Amino acid sequence: MSLVVEDLRAGYGEIPVLHGVSLRVEEGEVVALLGRNGAGKTTLIKAVMGLVRRFSGRLSYRHHDISDWPPYRRARLGLGYVPDDRRIFPELTVRENLLVAARPGPWNLERVFQILPRLAEIQNRRGGLLSGGEQQMLTIARTLLTNPTLLLLDEPTEGLAPLIVEEIARLVLALKAEGMPILLAEQNLRFTGRVADRAYVLETGEVRLEGPMEDLLQSDQVVALLSL
Repeated sequence: MSLVVEDLRAGYGEIPVLHGVSLRVEEGEVVALLGRNGAGKTTLIKAVMGLVRRFSGRLSYRHHDISDWPPYRRARLGLGYVPDDRRIFPELTVRENLLVAARPGPWNLERVFQILPRLAEIQNRRGGLLSGGEQQMLTIARTLLTNPTLLLLDEPTEGLAPLIVEEIARLVLALKAEGMPILLAEQNLRFTGRVADRAYVLETGEVRLEGPMEDLLQSDQVVALLSL
């Protein structure tokens, strides 16, 4: 088992946002976190990465108890975080943005450019001149160059055109085919239905439903909770 979260309570300052969340991500599977804005999806992703306060509960990754580890130790262990706000360096070129993050391992510039050829075409363009879709691809590619063994994707399709969403879906499926476990926070039910194996549906910081993605897609309760 890759990632295990047990009875997690976490939040900001003194205010808890997550109230006893438990989940697991097995090796090689894509697990989606579904829910409306404010449901706790981003907070959960950040809590796994160690970026928000944990009040109680336990997190383990590949049999390491990482509950009290700082973010840099979790990153060194293999957690790769793709934030929803992208955080690229606007004055650096695409290539420079990528090289800043590069660590030794199977993922290198050549491999990233193979899986995302658009980035190869614009590698000398400054980050601040990229479209939203190009920035999203760059953010994912930058994280891949840290050579993670688990990818945490926070709202990767938010605000993107359908053609770019399709490209992100192909990328996620390609990573899944290579055995990369992924925890994905997302509102787009059609997108998650295509890429995810299982899902947890969050509401007000609690898991309301969980199960195989194909079953949840047929659930009127899921559609009602997501208001889609």
